[in-house]
Amino acid sequence: MPRQARIDIPGALHHIICRGIERRRIFQDDKDRDDFLGRLGDILRETTTPCLAWALIPNHFHLLLVTGAVPIATVMRRLLTGYAVTHHRRHQRHGHLFQNRYQSILCQEEPYLLELVRYIHLNPLRAQLVTDLEELEGYRYSGHSAVMGKEQNNWQDTGRVLALFANRRSVARDGYRQFVEEGIGMGRRPELTGGGLIRSAGGWMALKSGPAAGGGRTKGDERILGEGEFVESVLKEADETIERRQWLQAQGYDFQKVVSRAGELSGMNAEEVIKPGKQPQRAKARSLVCYWAVLELGLVGTSVAKMLGMSQSAVSKAVQRGGKLAADKGYSLSGERKL
Repeated sequence: MPRQARIDIPGALHHIICRGIERRRIFQDDKDRDDFLGRLGDILRETTTPCLAWALIPNHFHLLLVTGAVPIATVMRRLLTGYAVTHHRRHQRHGHLFQNRYQSILCQEEPYLLELVRYIHLNPLRAQLVTDLEELEGYRYSGHSAVMGKEQNNWQDTGRVLALFANRRSVARDGYRQFVEEGIGMGRRPELTGGGLIRSAGGWMALKSGPAAGGGRTKGDERILGEGEFVESVLKEADETIERRQWLQAQGYDFQKVVSRAGELSGMNAEEVIKPGKQPQRAKARSLVCYWAVLELGLVGTSVAKMLGMSQSAVSKAVQRGGKLAADKGYSLSGERKL
C-alpha cells in the first residue's frame, strides 16, 4: 500500500517522533545531543516555527511543533539531513541514521496539547535516563527543564504552555509541575502515538461508547490525533490545499508566473522583482513571491532562496510578511487586486 502524504496546514500542532534505523542510537553522547539542539534551535528561529515540547532519548526523539512560516516537512528535512551528515562525519559512519520516515501526527489542541507536553517531557523518566521528577527538572535534554525555568532555550515557547495554567510564572510553574507529576503513573500512552481509527476516536473507551460501537461510522486517520469533526475538517482543508495547488499548476502557474504576478501588483517588471534590494515596493513584491511560491505552489524554501538570491532564513521571514500582506490587502495569486 502506498504511504499517505503528510498533512500540514498553517498553525497546525504536530507531534513528531523520529527513531534510529533498526532502533539504533542516534545520539552517542552529549556532544551529539548538543549539536542536534544547536541545529534545531537555528532552524526553528530561522523558520519562525514554535516548539512547545521536546525530548531526546538515545535512539529517538520527540518534538511538539506548530507550523510557522514554512511547512514542517521543510523544517524536518533540514534538521535530519544536516544532523545525519555531521553525525556520520564525527563517528566515521555510513548509511542511514534514521528510519525511512519520521512519524508526524497533526493534533487537535484541545484537549491534547497539554497531554502531549506532559507525555513528551516525561519520556526521559520512562526511559530511566533520570530517576525522579526532581532530576528531570535539571535534565538538559528535555524541554521540561526550560518550562520550569532551570534552562534557557530561546527557541522553545514556554510561555504558551505556562499561560494555560496561570498568568503569574511562579503560580503557573507550580500548576504545571503538579500536572506533570500526576502523569507519572499513567505510563506509556499509546493513544497519543498510534492507533489510527482508535486514536482519532479518542481511545478504546471512546470508540466503544461512540457511534462506531452501534455500527455507525467514525472518521479516522492515523496521521491525525483528534475528534471526528476535527479529523474531517483537517482532511477537508488539506484536500483543498492540494486541489488549489493542482489547479494553479494546471493553469500554468510556476515560479516565473508568481514573480510576474508580484511584479504586476507592484508596478515592476519581473527582472526588477528578482533583483535584490530593500526598496519598499520591491521588498513587498519579493515577500509575496516567497509566500505564494512556498505555500501556494509548494516549492522548497531553499530553492526559492537560490532563485531570489536570499538566505533560507530570509525566505522564511518573507513568507510571513507576504502572508500578512496578502491577507491585509486581499491579494491572491490568481486575483486582480492592485497595490
